[in-house]
Amino acid sequence: MTPKFIFTNSKGQSVEFTNDAPLFMKTYHGTGGSPVDIQTQKSPYQDGETLIDTTLEMRDIQLVVAILGTSTAEVMQHRRRLSQVLNPKLGRGKLRFESETGAHEIDVQPNGAPAFPGGKARGALYQECLIELLAPNPYWQDIEESKEDISTEEGNFEFPLEIPPEGLELSIRTISFITNIYNPGDVDTPIRVRLRATGTVINPIITNLNTGEYIRVKRTLAEGDTLEINTAFGNKRVEIIKPDGTRENVFHYIDYKSTFFQLASGDNTIKYDADVGENNLDVSIYYTPQYLGV
Repeated sequence: MTPKFIFTNSKGQSVEFTNDAPLFMKTYHGTGGSPVDIQTQKSPYQDGETLIDTTLEMRDIQLVVAILGTSTAEVMQHRRRLSQVLNPKLGRGKLRFESETGAHEIDVQPNGAPAFPGGKARGALYQECLIELLAPNPYWQDIEESKEDISTEEGNFEFPLEIPPEGLELSIRTISFITNIYNPGDVDTPIRVRLRATGTVINPIITNLNTGEYIRVKRTLAEGDTLEINTAFGNKRVEIIKPDGTRENVFHYIDYKSTFFQLASGDNTIKYDADVGENNLDVSIYYTPQYLGV
């Protein structure tokens, strides 16, 4: 499969770069590893330095595209379209990359409008275009969010419906307090946990058995309430969603020893519980694996 890029801006407008006209992808850079910032400290008389941490810098992606048209007017139309869609004033968009390894995407900010050099880079039916994109979050992600159900209730009938003399259960409830979640990504990834109460639940807790970290919310959930926890950096939330859809911020009800843990790369053993009513919970965990390069 020949690699393909699709850029979509904040207004939902898209352009696609492939190995064919009219927007032919010549070369691209910056889809692999990102620059790193190695943080160290040095004490007096110390040989060398002490490693503190390593963080990734923003990702810089460059695309070199050839506009191929059947007329000068068509080439100019594509130039105009690229300037419109890749307008940096529209803010961040998404860049999708499809290759033999699958499809991944990353949030990007156009670093200026597309450049259209002259000289040999321009002709009556040809125009080279230089596109530079910055990714504040350097990680590539899966296109679709993954979901792991720990305890759920599933429907137990289908049409045409035949009800035996002894009756038929309309749904089957599967209860499992512990599950293993495999994160195929290269780094830790945040989770979004949804705990739906089918009856009264007091002080629900979700625990990462690998690390001992947990998130405990000291609140009572009534039947129909959904507790949603998000551990994403810069977007941490703890909310109760009522049956009518209203949301209540319950961040201040978390146990002070709670940690907004993430899924490590590889296997993660996750458990949920409650002081009262743990059997009354449907629990689902959502996550999006992150990759250092594609």
